Amino acid sequence: MRALARIVMKFGGTSMAGTERIRRVAGIVKRQQEAGHEVAVVVSAMAGETNRLVQFCDEAQAIHDPAEYDVVVASGEQVTSGLLAMHLQTLGCKARSWLGWQLPFRTDEAYAKARIGQIDTEALLASMAAGEIAVIPGFQGLSPENRITTLGRGGSDTSAVAVAAALKADRCDIYTDVDGVYTTDPRIVAKARKLTRITYEEMLELASVGSKVLQTRSVSLAMKEGVRVQVLSSFVDEDAVPADDLPGTMIVSDDEIETGELEGNDMERQLITGIAADKNEAKVTLTRVADRPGAVAAIFGPLADANINVDMIIQNPRTRARPTSPSPCRRPTWRVRRRCWKSERIRLATSG
Repeated sequence: MRALARIVMKFGGTSMAGTERIRRVAGIVKRQQEAGHEVAVVVSAMAGETNRLVQFCDEAQAIHDPAEYDVVVASGEQVTSGLLAMHLQTLGCKARSWLGWQLPFRTDEAYAKARIGQIDTEALLASMAAGEIAVIPGFQGLSPENRITTLGRGGSDTSAVAVAAALKADRCDIYTDVDGVYTTDPRIVAKARKLTRITYEEMLELASVGSKVLQTRSVSLAMKEGVRVQVLSSFVDEDAVPADDLPGTMIVSDDEIETGELEGNDMERQLITGIAADKNEAKVTLTRVADRPGAVAAIFGPLADANINVDMIIQNPRTRARPTSPSPCRRPTWRVRRRCWKSERIRLATSG
């Protein structure tokens, strides 16, 4: 008999930070299975654990071997997946962990920022159909050379959406330390209002300009694969209602909202959904860039080859001052960007 629904649940680092919180998560997962659903769970490392592992790598090598770096930083999710499976077993549930190489979770070989190729779900589906809860570590995958890879910071969100797409799940529930998506950061604006629903495009825009609820890649993948995503809080009471009845935020397609498939469809829905701010931006301005074909390509080509994202490129017209090319990027990326340009030995012709 087919389960009521097939649901992928994802729990972030704050939800998995310590024994008591993992025990709470196990209770939430158990209630979903008791409601008759097939359940797979994707977990992050404990809060702060990935930073601790990165520090170990920094102490070992000034410039990391990227493959070994991924082996180290991927271990945090392996710990939490095993612990959650053990807590579920203690509660009387059938559960087991599935590491990235056991599925396998195939990616390319761009270490620390790998992109997902495909997920083999045959064994996973058989396990879930037999009533077993699958616990999967997020953030990690397997390269074509069978080396461990990681998806970049926040990659567990992308892992969860990818698993939901591969399993053809009815929904992907992202549990965080907030109970939904707000019109702006409620820690800054006290009157911020929680949204009951938001489109993929709107969430993607908010995520790309600073909203930290979901990773940008996870939203983009959900939109591409048509995965319905719900954002809700894992910090609920022991006797709380199941996720099906919790008032989180649903992230869905425009069509699903416009056709009124979600309850509470509003004819006078606001044109502006939310506002996001990001303090972690650095603007890099290049001066004396030659005004000739190929000059800008010589600057940004090596960055693209190194999979370094540039948020925005603005090229100012020639004035009496030298031409400039400002390009905002994430602050931690600047050192990598500078090494990239240096290693490529780009010779920029100047005008004067």
